[in-house]
Amino acid sequence: MARVLYLGGLGRSGTTLVERLLGELPSVCALGEIVHLWQRDILDNERCGCGARFAACTFWKRVGERAFNGWGNVDVARVHALQDLVERTRHIPRLAAGQMPMDEVREYAGYYAKVYAAAAEVSGSSVVVDSSKHSALAHVLRFADDLDLRVVHVVRDARGVAYSWTKTVARPETDGAEEMTRYSPGRSALLWNAHNAAFGLLARRGVAVERVRYEELLTDPRAALQRLAGFAGLSLVPEDLDFLGPGQADLGVGHSAAGNPMRFTVGRVQLRRDDAWRSALPPAQRRMVSTVCGPILRAYGYPLSQKEA
Repeated sequence: MARVLYLGGLGRSGTTLVERLLGELPSVCALGEIVHLWQRDILDNERCGCGARFAACTFWKRVGERAFNGWGNVDVARVHALQDLVERTRHIPRLAAGQMPMDEVREYAGYYAKVYAAAAEVSGSSVVVDSSKHSALAHVLRFADDLDLRVVHVVRDARGVAYSWTKTVARPETDGAEEMTRYSPGRSALLWNAHNAAFGLLARRGVAVERVRYEELLTDPRAALQRLAGFAGLSLVPEDLDFLGPGQADLGVGHSAAGNPMRFTVGRVQLRRDDAWRSALPPAQRRMVSTVCGPILRAYGYPLSQKEA
């Protein structure tokens, strides 16, 4: 049975950083955002985190052979049809209640389960990390057969998330041809509420969910990783965290299938909070996001005003 650590939350919350740090632990294989594998990798042949095109990456070739006897045997049109049918945020209440077309839900989840099991076998890891983030996919995966699903709910201050979504960020895997999606602060505030509430609902349905705040991770990454490793069923020794130094981490090459541009970063990276939103996000927009997201911000321990911080 594949043990999967699914990183969930709204984009720009730090999931890629969490994935990269987890991927440095022994017996852990970080896979990136598998939700995008079907289009961006199998069809579009974008770049793996190792820098190679997906079709040329030895790791992913071996995963495809074990999972499907080759990626050419995957009916991507069928995967997309199933995704449209069952993996939508609006379907989460029905997924939580088990009121969706369950044969299709299990079929769609089965594609992911095959990838996870094959990746664990190829890498020799006991835990694989999927940083897909999508709350609807997490609800689908709880119906997968032979899957030990454990969800890490990654949360960041909604004001920081809102500011990050306004930035222009290129997608390196497209060689500069495309940019990442942008949202207005109002739109991102609504999405922040919806996705975070959805992970709370998932926990109430019996799925193991561990919340980690982006700000706490950067304050004490060693303690946060030890906690997440325990949640994943891993026992660490102090040497396993030697890649962490004061305010920094040394990252190796990974095989992230899709995700934030940070997945291509190799070598020493600085671990510091990005609080630019405090001065860069206009006051009226800060107040609006604080109001819209106030109840959940408070529940997660975030102050609603800078005076409280």
